[in-house]
Amino acid sequence: MSEISTIPFNRVSSFEDSKRFIEDALDIGFLSGRGQYTKRCEKWLASKYPKSAGALLTSSCTHALEVSAILMNLSGDDEVIVPSFTFVSSALAYHMHGAKVRFCDIRKDTLNIDEALLEEMITKNTKAIVVVHYAGVACEMDEIMAIAKKYKILVVEDNAHGLFGKYKGVPLGAIGDIATLSFHATKNISCGEGGALLINSETLFHRAEIVIEKGTNRVQFINGQVDKYSWVDKGSSYVMSDLLAALLFGQFKNSIEIQLKRSVIWARYFNELSEWGLNNGISLPIVPDHCEQTYHMFYMLLPNKSARDELINHLARHSIGAVFHYLPLHNSIMGSKLALPGQLPCPVSSEISDRIIRLPLYHGLSMQSLDRIIETVKKFR
Repeated sequence: MSEISTIPFNRVSSFEDSKRFIEDALDIGFLSGRGQYTKRCEKWLASKYPKSAGALLTSSCTHALEVSAILMNLSGDDEVIVPSFTFVSSALAYHMHGAKVRFCDIRKDTLNIDEALLEEMITKNTKAIVVVHYAGVACEMDEIMAIAKKYKILVVEDNAHGLFGKYKGVPLGAIGDIATLSFHATKNISCGEGGALLINSETLFHRAEIVIEKGTNRVQFINGQVDKYSWVDKGSSYVMSDLLAALLFGQFKNSIEIQLKRSVIWARYFNELSEWGLNNGISLPIVPDHCEQTYHMFYMLLPNKSARDELINHLARHSIGAVFHYLPLHNSIMGSKLALPGQLPCPVSSEISDRIIRLPLYHGLSMQSLDRIIETVKKFR
């Protein structure tokens, strides 16, 4: 009897285009940042966001968020509101640059930041609201932008899950003042480690070009606008290597195929597990009609933590990788240390963290493996 092959939770897609572009980048020999493949990627992103001032590749989404923090000119009294149910970078970037972080709970349906709680959390020191489009399903941006306008605060879209998603027909990342993207190995489009910054203000965009280049006006030098470059602002080494940009450009070229395959997998999960979930008290993702999702992940909410852990172990015994997700930031060691006076409780974040499980979803997942996953899940109850 042959050994059952392992189905990993995630596997990065490999395309001949990427291999060809990497070889070309090596032949060109310009492997640091701001090379021709960086420019090609930024041009491709700009075509998806025609109303944006521009796109800048960064070495990670975390670094893109840090650039947004620098652009805000944060001081020690400033506060930034972030969802508790998110990756640490959504809060860390602002803490690292001097702001206080206030954690907001999430909605029970989309697992996005609960816009109904925001006004109660805003103080005279609030500088920005960071929204995360969880699983590539949009936050309620009309309400969020109206609140931000009322209190004259910035909105940052942490769009790590949201490339190709839309809210009422508008691309995610084109609604707030600043947006960030992730090209980490777990994302739909990946170069292993990488990110991008989208800026919807010409003034902020030109400063961002300086910030990502270690606080120098090197971009102006490259463009022939100055005869030498020098230190002019805050910043760090946030640019992506052109070798990684070559890999990324190959993924961009195959993005339609990637998204189509992911949508097929997501739909199979949803259609074939809906009745099973209903019969076993297990909830599947909710995508509002006005949202176009990205098929970034497929998750289920089990009745409790014990059941969730049992299902993960059940799948592991059948050589299938499945995982939970974020531990709420407000409950973390660092989050507890940073708690502000009047911090609201985040019970939904805590509950969801205990109940959520994510199933394998990646471009290279075969239909045979998908059948096996679905069949094994259904045997759990």
